[in-house]
Amino acid sequence: MKLRLLLGGLAMAAAVAGPALADDVTIGFITKFPVSFYTSMVDGAKAYAAANPGVKIIYGQGQSGTDIDGQIALIESMITQGVKGIAITPVDPTVAKTLDKAVAAGIKIVLMDNSIPNWTGASALATTDNLAAGKIAGAFLKTQLKDGDKLGILEGVPGVPALDQRVDGMMAGLDNPKVVIAGKNETDCDETKGINAAQDLLTANPDIAAIYSACGPPAAGAAQAIKTANLPHKVLLVGFDWCCGERDAMKSGIEIASVAQNPFKMAQLGVDALLKAIKGDKVESVLDSGAGLVTPDNMDSADFKSGGN
Repeated sequence: MKLRLLLGGLAMAAAVAGPALADDVTIGFITKFPVSFYTSMVDGAKAYAAANPGVKIIYGQGQSGTDIDGQIALIESMITQGVKGIAITPVDPTVAKTLDKAVAAGIKIVLMDNSIPNWTGASALATTDNLAAGKIAGAFLKTQLKDGDKLGILEGVPGVPALDQRVDGMMAGLDNPKVVIAGKNETDCDETKGINAAQDLLTANPDIAAIYSACGPPAAGAAQAIKTANLPHKVLLVGFDWCCGERDAMKSGIEIASVAQNPFKMAQLGVDALLKAIKGDKVESVLDSGAGLVTPDNMDSADFKSGGN
């Protein structure tokens, strides 16, 4: 049975018109690290600023998925530069203390991509419904796996809600206690760690049927590990993010599906919410940018063609 699951809002949207502002406004835009997903977010923010000339954006980006110190330094720099608001993809909950300094200085905060548990300083969260998106991956795997099959899981950064929800959602969508979980290995959403984590799973479980990766870079790494292992049977690989080498992995026939987000739209929703908060307008607390399933059948469609790099 062919499964086609798409959530609304996935197609690339034109830059939206922002709220009317009395004066030019400078905001900060901070992303986690240099991969295509966050590059697309920056593109979305730039398109928004181009469509709204009164908006000036100062950009900053960390070096890795665990670059806490780098992100803290970027927040502090934004505070010093006098921005009116910061849209940020928080790399770790510990950056909340520095964001508190920004809030105390009258700076509005909008989180993007993932939340900070129990932190109430944000005006809004622009994100993918990661639990629902994880269920898309799990529902697909349910059509591919039978009772007794082994499934390995490549986690992102445990403790980051968005990444944990991708695993929880996958398990809920899979909904089969007779599928054996061969292991859950942490990757920090890093490709090299993904290679190593997948190699460990393949070595310990040479009969493994499938691997699910909660992030794009480790999915690309897992594809390399599966190719190198050269097992006598096909190991199914399902990813999440549709970025960072996943297109090549799918073209090679190793990765069979990935859950795609819409980082371009996510950034635009985040910046727009931030400007509304600065202006004093009402802002929805959670803004969902949508997700959908990429397969070899639709990977070159308009919705997904720009992803997977």
